[in-house]
Parts: sequence; structure tokens; C-alpha cells
Amino acid sequence: MPGVRLPVASETKRLSAVERRKKNRKRLPSWFRTNLPTGDAQIAFNSVRKNVLEHDLNTVCKEAQCPNIHDCWGRGTATFMVAGEQCTRGCRFCAVGTVRRPPPLDPKEPESLAEAVDLMGVSHAVITCVNRDELSDGGASHYRACLEAIHKRRPDIGLEFLCSDLDGNLDALAELLTKLQIRVFAHNVECVPRLDQKVRDRRASFEQSIKILKEAKRLRPDILTKSSIMVGVGETDEEIVHAMGLLREADVDLLTIGQYLAPSPKHLAVDRFVEPEQFSQLDQVARELGFKAVACGPLVRSSYRAGLLYEEAKGGAVTLSHGE
Repeated sequence: MPGVRLPVASETKRLSAVERRKKNRKRLPSWFRTNLPTGDAQIAFNSVRKNVLEHDLNTVCKEAQCPNIHDCWGRGTATFMVAGEQCTRGCRFCAVGTVRRPPPLDPKEPESLAEAVDLMGVSHAVITCVNRDELSDGGASHYRACLEAIHKRRPDIGLEFLCSDLDGNLDALAELLTKLQIRVFAHNVECVPRLDQKVRDRRASFEQSIKILKEAKRLRPDILTKSSIMVGVGETDEEIVHAMGLLREADVDLLTIGQYLAPSPKHLAVDRFVEPEQFSQLDQVARELGFKAVACGPLVRSSYRAGLLYEEAKGGAVTLSHGE
């Protein structure tokens, strides 16, 4: 018909594939819920939120629409991402954009970040980053500059760094960690070893992640190391327990386990929803394996209640379990 453009076969196939993924997306179970803060926690959340809005600050908490934002801000913890908004890797679970050559690092970022952390008024700050494989040191010197700037401005704030694997560069890791004033060095294995190629970028692997965590502990036995596992990407319960054992063999101190949720129909589909009772069992096993502090639950993320997890590991009375 004149004036009507029919879709070509490839477009039809592409559209139907997206629609098929949408149709097959699993509905969230009833246990996915969050509680709004009350009392002192509500006051703390409002204070942090006010600073964020007034000073136009960017946090992973806000940009990623994290379901735990009320909980963490209400407890004085926030997460910031440095080194840009585009990653050199294309993991199938992650919503961060991928590009081979990201824009150059911003030399003003360390001071800007330090100011933002200061203005937010948090007591524990988690700094995370994208992968920068195009840089010879994977971005290590920039990450160090960011963390040092925060510590110089606010030495009373507890710092946790969620690092990339630096492409396995142990010299860069040493450059980053030597005499660095942080509480926790974190790096996520993300999934069980068998699923590396399905879930993560081809340049990442469980083996390489373990190497980074082991070396971090060797370099800095005085700081806590931490990792995180997503469930619901095709693993078995037995494989999760095995992965936890490998992390303990690497002397990892802190562990978080949470439910994977697909950012969009184009991302890796959810294989299963792990029930709260199963998270409770994983929590118990992790503690029996010797982790100093554990957070397991459907909505748990790698930075979930990071300040409280640190306090528990250092001998505090706090107990984090089942993602409560």
C-alpha cells in the first residue's frame, strides 16, 4: 500500500525477541518489599536527601534507583561511583553503558567527590568504579587520588572501596592499597565459577577475582576484604556454598548475597527467585564457614548496610541476616 512501510524481516524478528523476553520475565514474589525509615532513621534520611538535592549531588543510590536507599541513607551510608559513567566491559547483568574508549578521567573528580561526601554528612562512604581497561593501571592511581581526597577532607568518615579487578594487574593493586586509609577493600566475584562466561564479560573470571582478593589481603592484612554473589542467574545451591568456600580460602572477611534482578528485558533473564528461607540457610552456612559478617537476602546488594557490616565484623553487637 502507498505510504505504508512494512517492517523488514530482521526488524520483525528483533521486535519479537524483545517482546518474548518481556513476556517471559518473572513476576516479583510477594517478599520483595522495603520498609520506610522512622524516628531517628527518618531524620537522618531526610538530612542526607536534603543535602543531595540542594547541592545536586550524584550517588549510585539515587541514579540506580536502589530499593535500599531509605535504609542506607537512614543509617549514614551512601555509595558513589567514580571514573565515569561508561564501562569498558559488557557484563550481561549490568545496566552501566559499555564503550571501548571512555572519555578521559576528570582530574577534578577527587576534590569534587570529597566535597560531595562531606556535604552529604554520611559516616560511611562506599566508593565504587567502572572498569577502565584502556588505562595501563586500570584506573588505580585515580581511584587512590579520590580516596585520599576524601580522607584528607574528612578523616572521620569510614571508607570502603568496591574495586574492579584492574585486569589482574597486581602492581596496580599495590599502588592503590599501599598505606591507603580505608576500612574495607571489596571486589565482587558476582556469580559462581561455572557461570562466568554467561554472566560476566569475557575479561572477567572468578579465578582472576580471587587473585585480586587474595593479593589485597596479603598487601593489607589490617583491612577487611569483602565480596558479593548474585543468585538467580542459573546456579545451584551447592555451587553457591562451593563459591563461598573458595572466598573463605582467599581469607575474605565480609560477604553479601542477594537476588539478581534484570535491569531490562535485554539483559540476562532471572533464572529463579530464591526464597527468604534459602537466604537464611545461606547466611548460616556463611557464618559457619568463618565470614566475620554476612548479609543475605532478596534485596541485599554489595553495599547493603555497609557501615553496619563493618561494625559487626569489628566486634559490634549488630547482626545482619536475611536482608532484614
